[in-house]
Amino acid sequence: MVRKSFIAFVTAVIVMIMNNWVLAAQSYFYHHVVYGDTFWKLSRKYDVDMYELMRLNDAHDGTVLYPGQKLKIPAETKTAAGLYTVQEGDSFWKISQKLGIDMKHLMRANGMDKSAILYPGQKLVIPQELEKPWITYITHTVQRGDDMWKLGLQYGIPIHEIMEANGIAQDTVLYPGQKLRIPVHHVPVRPTPGPQYGEYLDWWAEAQYLWPIGKTAVIQDFETGVVWNVRRTIGANHADVEPLTWEDTEIMKELWGGWNWEVRPVLVIVDGRKIAASASAMPHGVQYIKNNGFDGHFDVHFKNSTRHRDGKIDIEHQERVKKAAGY
Repeated sequence: MVRKSFIAFVTAVIVMIMNNWVLAAQSYFYHHVVYGDTFWKLSRKYDVDMYELMRLNDAHDGTVLYPGQKLKIPAETKTAAGLYTVQEGDSFWKISQKLGIDMKHLMRANGMDKSAILYPGQKLVIPQELEKPWITYITHTVQRGDDMWKLGLQYGIPIHEIMEANGIAQDTVLYPGQKLRIPVHHVPVRPTPGPQYGEYLDWWAEAQYLWPIGKTAVIQDFETGVVWNVRRTIGANHADVEPLTWEDTEIMKELWGGWNWEVRPVLVIVDGRKIAASASAMPHGVQYIKNNGFDGHFDVHFKNSTRHRDGKIDIEHQERVKKAAGY
């Protein structure tokens, strides 16, 4: 009798646990945090109140999210466009083909890999692809005295892009009234892990167009918050930069403790955008800004920028760029 009562009790407990598990599975699903996620962004993405989302995950205003973390998302409030319900016979490859998205991106968005088992009825988050930079064109009417170098500075693009857009060579003679196609680069804002970090922008496709040659900016040291004013005066593989004034030069000198090749994570602030970067403080090469107390220029690197001497990635600079980006 006792044995039967015990078995009945255990069975009841198991049923209760299973029922609770099913109820929980029906009431929410998991989002695996990726770089750039915040509670506000997730509340917009999943169409759920931000504070409800925080309560469900025992979080508060100061809670920091980190890549790989699992967050509960109320299933009933999720817009259908952002979820996929697994069907019989589905695999990551089949789903990626069906939805037209990258398979690895799909797995990462759900915190899974190729060894994960999918089952019918399972909910998968459909990753939102980051908007890519794009190019449009405007028309420039050549004025007397125009040349490729002047046009490159005027529009903030490398001169080879103007030549390619118009099928001309660098020594082609331009004449007043001639019409030229000028590429205009559009760089979408990238998410960051927090307000203290800079956008992790690729030098070749993004950063060089936000900070073209001749444009001034503010550099902020990532670790101390110290700021100074600069101008990008030259540089193709990375930015060659000069302090604007004697005062800016003295700020740099004090920060680095004298002129040296030490590499520091920095933020480049230009036109309201804050970009993750890395800088050294050794004056070298040509000087364009006079009377600033800095004999030459210094290097500022961004994601995937390279050295001028050999065209190769500088690992130390790249690590500092990642630090400024919150990696």
